Amino acid sequence: MNRFNDKTVLVTGAASGIGLSAARRFLDEGARVVMLDIDGDKLDKAAASLPQDRVLVQVGDTADKATATATVKATVERFGGLHILINNAGIATDGDIMATSEEDFARVMAVNVTGYYHMAKAAMLELVKTRGSIVMTSSVSGLGGDWEMFAYNTSKGAVSNMVRAMAMDAAKDGVRVNAVNPSFTDTGLTQDMIKKPELVAKFNERMPLGAPEDPDGVAAAMAFLASDDARLITGVNLPVDAGLMASNGQPPQ
Repeated sequence: MNRFNDKTVLVTGAASGIGLSAARRFLDEGARVVMLDIDGDKLDKAAASLPQDRVLVQVGDTADKATATATVKATVERFGGLHILINNAGIATDGDIMATSEEDFARVMAVNVTGYYHMAKAAMLELVKTRGSIVMTSSVSGLGGDWEMFAYNTSKGAVSNMVRAMAMDAAKDGVRVNAVNPSFTDTGLTQDMIKKPELVAKFNERMPLGAPEDPDGVAAAMAFLASDDARLITGVNLPVDAGLMASNGQPPQ
């Protein structure tokens, strides 16, 4: 299946986890892929085994407007245009509102919300030219609250509504905007959680298909939303959550 032949995809947070799975998925389906991450060493290692003629590596912080501008410019210079933006880079901190410092809250919002804004705004003119699409990584935490993740929940709630608002505005230009909303997924952000068998067991009780989720499965949903197969879909927050939302389950207290 080569749904993305002759298309260019920009993936943020591409050095690991869902972002790396997404980069590999789009490459497997024929795309040219720009991989952006703040960790240059990890990014170089991740990209080393990938087809170099179809990969461009870019290092930078998505919370910085200059990173977004420079990355889109480099994308167009190397590959001639941009068809798909995967807004995926994200961070998390634990704690309720009283345990969350102003610095931690600001940093989470800068990466998870402002970074998505910078990347989408920098990419939009190119996406209008190609009638492309944006897929963002939100979370089930952006559809409902959970415990001890105040800053992360706040940021993902903003992303989920950013998708809806941007989809309404961009439709007139033929640009679709959607999100995947994963639950407990096996990535670098969740390694401390995965090391707690009792916590994993509680998630398994609430997720009919089991936990933790596979990043490749999330990437597959991203590829669907970005493809012409989803040409009538925009403004959607798609739970990719092993059934958590369907079961009315919530992460355990």
